[in-house]
Amino acid sequence: MKSLDKGQKVIILRLVTSLLLLVLALLIGDKTTSFILFIGSYLVVGYDILLKSFRNILRGRIFDENFLMAIATIGAFFIKEYPEAVAVMLLYQAGEFFQDYATDKSRKSITDLMNIKPEYANIEKEDGSILTLKPEEVKVGDILLVKPGEKIALDGTVVEGVSALDMSSLTGESIPVDVCLRDEVLSGSINTFGLLKIKVGRIYEDSTVSKILDLVENSVSKKAKTERFISRFSSYYTPLVVISALLLALIPPLLFQGDWKDWIYRALVFLVISCPCALVLSVPLSFFSALGAASKNGILVKGGNFIEALAQTKTVIFDKTGTLTKGIFKVSALHPEKIKKRELLEIAAIAETYSDHPISLSLKNEYYKPVDTSRISHIQEIAGHGIKAKIDGKDVAVGNEKLMDMHSINWQACSHAGTIVHVSVDKEYMGHIVISDEIKKDSKEAIDQLKALNIHDLVMLTGDNQSSAKEVADKLGIEDYKYSLLPNDKAHYVEERLKHGPKEKVIFVGDGINDAPVLALSDVGVSMGLVGSHAAIEASDVVIMDDMPSKLATAIRLSKKTMAVAKQNVVFAIGIKFLALVAGALGFASLWMAVIADVGVSVLAVLNAMRLLSKKVK
Repeated sequence: MKSLDKGQKVIILRLVTSLLLLVLALLIGDKTTSFILFIGSYLVVGYDILLKSFRNILRGRIFDENFLMAIATIGAFFIKEYPEAVAVMLLYQAGEFFQDYATDKSRKSITDLMNIKPEYANIEKEDGSILTLKPEEVKVGDILLVKPGEKIALDGTVVEGVSALDMSSLTGESIPVDVCLRDEVLSGSINTFGLLKIKVGRIYEDSTVSKILDLVENSVSKKAKTERFISRFSSYYTPLVVISALLLALIPPLLFQGDWKDWIYRALVFLVISCPCALVLSVPLSFFSALGAASKNGILVKGGNFIEALAQTKTVIFDKTGTLTKGIFKVSALHPEKIKKRELLEIAAIAETYSDHPISLSLKNEYYKPVDTSRISHIQEIAGHGIKAKIDGKDVAVGNEKLMDMHSINWQACSHAGTIVHVSVDKEYMGHIVISDEIKKDSKEAIDQLKALNIHDLVMLTGDNQSSAKEVADKLGIEDYKYSLLPNDKAHYVEERLKHGPKEKVIFVGDGINDAPVLALSDVGVSMGLVGSHAAIEASDVVIMDDMPSKLATAIRLSKKTMAVAKQNVVFAIGIKFLALVAGALGFASLWMAVIADVGVSVLAVLNAMRLLSKKVK
């Protein structure tokens, strides 16, 4: 009972009260008292259905399940089938309660994400005092003070302290993430221990938590084609069965002099059976449950229409850097000519002292010692080539082969894949350094899982050179790859691949700001949410919150399972309804059997849809 809300507890109380009154009415012999108890039992459990039906009639929405139940039960009273009238409403409400409970449970898996919204932010002022503000009031550059157990209110960078963050509400993963000085942190994470000071990098409306909440609030409004079909189907189906029931009640007695009471009873049975609850609820619930299951796995899908599109995937196109690889460059090889490896690295690191280029950062990180800046002077950065400087009074050039050619230095080619940084001192070649991007630990698993799903049209796009692209593609088992591409080249390539049939969807997976146009262009754009740019996240249709490419296969498996469940529910509900309608029209079904068939089909369909809420999608 603890998991039930106040409204659900009231419904249970009404069901129990109505059942007790029904039992008393059946046991008491006095007809007048028994009739009053039947009426009381009926109104206790069904007054809201009668009110909804009346209000909908006034609004012009006549043909819905409330109207069907109201007319069927009132008709049963009219032909003096009092126990059946009450039982129909009682069982119907019991079935509705179960369906509402199931819907709330599936909704909870999505609305749990709403709890990531921080209620306040503690700001440390210049004089050391603490000011508590709403997240919306915090400015870029402010210093957040986050105590153990508190949520990080805005995205930013750690400027003081060490801790581990609980990011399970964002990524679906329960393992804490260690953070320290200069690490970027995301809003919605929970600080598990230690005091953190964080410099705010984005205002609240641009923060990760704000974007996620916006995605969640809008995701359920985007219906899949299957959901829209069911809505249209019900709008034609319900009036048709009401007219059929009316004809069933009138034509046989008028034309064949049948028993009026018998044919009215059959018509009422026909109405109860025809109630489209199983279809109207179970199919949308299937998609709603899928959205909830995806969020549990750290995957945000922006609507049921993208669940449907994922299930039709035939081609997956990956951006390389930041998607299949970590996007973090590391020194992978040192090839000195006339000096030691350590000396080669030292020269390059000193030359790159004042540069924030990712290549420069990787060299400085590998060197790891503090750089004596007094040793370097006359720094000149040549765009697209590298850096020239004086180190210890000597002319040093650090860069690509273009820089070496510019100064007529005979450089050595390298067979290793990656970015090659050449080094010369006083125009004498000293060797080169290989810098490469590291493949994510689950990228190979992602490719293998997609192939297991019979998706073999896999493509990798990159701006890197051919050798770097080939090495990554070979390691991952991707046969088709395109290299040395600019952002517009990627867009043109995806445009060409989009010329396909309506049920052969193309997915593009990327992370960077230059991927945003391609993400928006593709049938389904999938972005990496943990370190991906906000432009990419906004342009995409699916966001993988922990940047694990293997989650794409999880999303596709879930989508295929969802479509299978939705189709099962449609076939099952329509099939059983058709058989029951024929039985009711021929007089082989009673009102009791009708309501059990209706509620039973609805409950089974809902239970089938609820299978999608499994924590792990296999």
